[in-house]
Amino acid sequence: MSFNLLTDPWIPVRRASGARAVIRPAQIAEADDPPMALDWPRPDFNLACLEMLIGLVYAAAAPKDAGDWRGRRPDAARLDKALLPLVPAFHLDGDGPRFLQDLDPLSGDPSGVDLLLIDSAGGNAVRNNSDLSVKRSRYAVFSRPTAAMALYALQAFAPSGGAGNRTSMRGGGPMVTLVEPRAGGEASIWDVVWANVPDGRPLPPNRLEAAFPWMRPTRTSKNGQAVHSETVAPPQVEAFFGMPRRLRLVFEPADGRRCSLADTSDDRVVTGVVQRPHGTNYGLWRHPLTPYYRVKPGAEPLPVHPKPGRFGYRHWLGIALRDTDGLRTRASSVETYIQQQRHRRYVDADPAILIGGWAMDNMSPLDFVEARQPLPVAADRDLAEALEEACAGLVKAGTETNRLLTQALRTVFGTADAAKGDIANASESFFAATEPAFLAAVDALGRDPDAEPPRRTWLGNLRRQALREFERLALPGLADRQPEQARTVVDAHGRLRAAFAGYGKRGGVLYGAVGLTPPTTKAKDSAR
Repeated sequence: MSFNLLTDPWIPVRRASGARAVIRPAQIAEADDPPMALDWPRPDFNLACLEMLIGLVYAAAAPKDAGDWRGRRPDAARLDKALLPLVPAFHLDGDGPRFLQDLDPLSGDPSGVDLLLIDSAGGNAVRNNSDLSVKRSRYAVFSRPTAAMALYALQAFAPSGGAGNRTSMRGGGPMVTLVEPRAGGEASIWDVVWANVPDGRPLPPNRLEAAFPWMRPTRTSKNGQAVHSETVAPPQVEAFFGMPRRLRLVFEPADGRRCSLADTSDDRVVTGVVQRPHGTNYGLWRHPLTPYYRVKPGAEPLPVHPKPGRFGYRHWLGIALRDTDGLRTRASSVETYIQQQRHRRYVDADPAILIGGWAMDNMSPLDFVEARQPLPVAADRDLAEALEEACAGLVKAGTETNRLLTQALRTVFGTADAAKGDIANASESFFAATEPAFLAAVDALGRDPDAEPPRRTWLGNLRRQALREFERLALPGLADRQPEQARTVVDAHGRLRAAFAGYGKRGGVLYGAVGLTPPTTKAKDSAR
């Protein structure tokens, strides 16, 4: 009997009571002891599962308008009924169409199930025996639930995969941003899913072939043909269920074999994957859960990709905050949520934005980035715009301060490779140390966007931390240096202090970013 992703329980969760359970997709809308968190053993699976659930609800039960979005309550029976017409498209195995797999069997020898994991060794690494950090053949088999989730994560986030193996419609390792409407408490899975579902209409049963690419022959791309969103109807559904890779899973009886990645009992297991090149080449698409940027005004929007390392306030513009230069745009799900909040008599308390995605270097995964950051919102339109502008100013002041700090350190140490690591570490330390003060300033401005004290406090924190980082690296051993070297350090230190006193163009930029007037000459001299 085939395994169906809508009618069979397969998604591991933790409920409000703390109990662990395995549920069907519709059960995320259970009101009694609701599922609060996904419980996959990998963070990319949890992120991909949220994205898939949003896509399912969009295809089956999207809100008609803002009123429907505000008024809908979790109802598992209603969602089960809405998902029923989609059941034929969500068989993982069997003789008919298979979820996210080529419609017809593919020829060729199967690879190991590791192929489905973005951080597994690629074919070249195996052939060249260069798989040092991530070894080949970590898993002999996958259970069908694990294989389904790995398959979706690969198709949604697919990096470059060798000749002809296409990336996802957002490129390799796109950034995903999701609203978490905590409403004063912990958000359930349903809360997160519903907050990010685009407006739309339920998909009619006779449109399954148009909406889900595995229900029809694969649009191959051997000659470079690209599929653009305007050529697909309805485009938003395929945005959630794109199929850039041509894959077929190989199933066998379990015979006692278990998956060590997620120890889920199953009577059939996946033992291999057949892959063929030249799957769908996605061209111009806008995914509702991903922010975009332009390299210059008028250029085509490109999906944002995470950088390795810690995500913090320096990355907020165009992701959590509107970017006034127009080159970076928030994910449409985030933008829609913020706009809807402005039409309510009250806003969700303490909403957050969830950020995740693989940081890639072409085919090589560098880091899986995940973060939860506050999302500044206000119900009144004018208040909301003032809040965003004020918070954006805080970010710009922080990044400008870091620029001044790194320039001062380069003046002292030069650009030799030996110094680059120390300067980069000072920059990271600066941002990490100032993050609590930034969040405190955002919280204060949320109560009064025009308040001046939080801005002055923020500027003071930037000054203290920048000087601390500079002095930690540049001042030790100053008395033992040659006079000209000592003078270079003293001058760089003085220019850094002068900027915070409001002197020159740099001082004007700092004070202007936070909406403050630079001090008078007498006050400047005192500050220095």
